[in-house]
Amino acid sequence: MLVEEGGVAVEVPEASGGGEGAADDVFFNETQELNRDLTVATLSAFREREPRAETYLDAMTASGIRGVRAAANGWDATLADLDPDAVELAGENLARNGLDGEVVERDANSVLHDDDRVFDVVDVDPFGSPIPFADAAFANARNLVCVTATDTAPLCGAHFESGVRKYSATPRNTEYHAEMGLRVLLGAMARTAARYDVGVTPILSHVSDHYVRTYLELHHRATDANEAIDELGHVYHCQQCLYREHEHGLVADPRDECPRCGGSQVLTAGPLWLGAAHDVDFAASVREHLTGEMGEASQAFHLLQTIEGELHEPTHYDQHRLYSQWGEPAVGMDEFLDLLRDAGLDASRTHFGGTTFKTDGGLGDIEAAVLG
Repeated sequence: MLVEEGGVAVEVPEASGGGEGAADDVFFNETQELNRDLTVATLSAFREREPRAETYLDAMTASGIRGVRAAANGWDATLADLDPDAVELAGENLARNGLDGEVVERDANSVLHDDDRVFDVVDVDPFGSPIPFADAAFANARNLVCVTATDTAPLCGAHFESGVRKYSATPRNTEYHAEMGLRVLLGAMARTAARYDVGVTPILSHVSDHYVRTYLELHHRATDANEAIDELGHVYHCQQCLYREHEHGLVADPRDECPRCGGSQVLTAGPLWLGAAHDVDFAASVREHLTGEMGEASQAFHLLQTIEGELHEPTHYDQHRLYSQWGEPAVGMDEFLDLLRDAGLDASRTHFGGTTFKTDGGLGDIEAAVLG
């Protein structure tokens, strides 16, 4: 079927079973339009940040829709896939839109390790974990690596053993599980990049539906890699009273008991990325590059607006979970945040959910501000 998205028209397989594409056909996920809209807007904003960036690799192109949209956005695009049917379809979709671009029938790792090729931007959007492609991406990309992970259950700690195996980290399934997944991914990406003396800076990250997406700006000095590693650490979370704390460092120091309630059910998670997951100014510039032809522009606008205002604390709270813990009826979020700010705390909503918030205060500070 013919799909019009973001100002281009592409032929894709007939959708089946929730828009995932026919089982034996080239993969196409219509529910990822928000992801692709944000990708194009981010590429536009990044070109202003780094005007020398020109080349873009869509490493797992499938129908080619992401790569075609990048080419329409003015990028020198290469679209790669192992599936010959995908390669043929992607080429036809470039031609259908009168766009230049190269389509290659090769594994993403093979393309990236080709000595004759250097890409300013590498986009890794696999089915499942990006880990099998991370080494090649960070060893060979020049400016920006865009990463999607759809294996959120391992990242968030719901599939614990799988998360440990894939990401060499201890993920924990807490009430802030979505952010846990993001920070496990960021930590794994930072450690992978550091092996090649590459430092990463997350300039935009979000968790939407059932995937994690991040855009990592690269810095090619060993000292940059060291600085990125310095952003890693662990979170200690009490399952009984919801207290949590974090500390930097690759070596964990597990807590025998919770310093707040004295309970023994304190989980250790990490190593995680504890630093900022986005650049406030860059997120604002991405919002300015959303266009009316983007089908998810409105949702993307509000998502970016929330991310812009989000504090950089490494965990967030769920207001309803706290009120349930306190045995009190919840108030509206605006009133709740005002209570925190009136008590001298910094506080913000988060994009992880409608009742989630971040604050620079501890659990005792929150309780004192809200309950007196």
